[in-house]
Amino acid sequence: LLLDRPVAIKVLCPEFAIDPNFVERFRREAQSAANLNHPNIVGVYDWGQYANTYFMAMEYVQGRTLADILRANGHVNSHQAAEIASEIAAALGFAHRNGVVHRDMKPANLIVLADGRVKVADFGIARVEKSELTQVGTVMGTPAYMSPEQFMGQPVDGRSDIFSCGVILYQFLTGEKPFTGNSTTIMYKVLHEEPLAPSLLNVALPAAFDAVVKKAMAKNPDERYQT
Repeated sequence: LLLDRPVAIKVLCPEFAIDPNFVERFRREAQSAANLNHPNIVGVYDWGQYANTYFMAMEYVQGRTLADILRANGHVNSHQAAEIASEIAAALGFAHRNGVVHRDMKPANLIVLADGRVKVADFGIARVEKSELTQVGTVMGTPAYMSPEQFMGQPVDGRSDIFSCGVILYQFLTGEKPFTGNSTTIMYKVLHEEPLAPSLLNVALPAAFDAVVKKAMAKNPDERYQT
């Protein structure tokens, strides 16, 4: 208020505020995002506590989430999908170079501004290098977008986010998620099955997209794009 700058306030739910682990995750989200000054990442200005309420002051972003856009339109055209994917990749590349892995990439965490730019939001379960808060064996994320190593509770790095981005790109291009069902079914498919090529679901797509999506969603992280 003193700086006369509009902000969005994110508040930790009261039922979580009594759990030190959730408070620490909230603090870490603020800290990790505040260190990521990039045009495609929602900025975090500060965090604090008022009585028993923990809050975060964030950049106020006017736009629509990609989840809302996909619900309204089904999918986006291939040119728009490539533009969006390139901006997401730029944001994540910057985060990864600064030691932060998002771990919950999904359309609901991607905001499209009025001018078409995309911003990545919600680093709430991000993994920060040298942090011991998230232990190996902990499964966190949104099942439909999680990488095989996330389901297995194995260590994750930036290539896990790349897998999730492959899933998102698939959904952009086809209007369908590559892995569907309940959590158990999705896990089995992610670990063992290959989805249909996007061009089989959207015949207007250039076949080159099939190769991009397949490489991004390779089961083995070593076979994905490495950055």
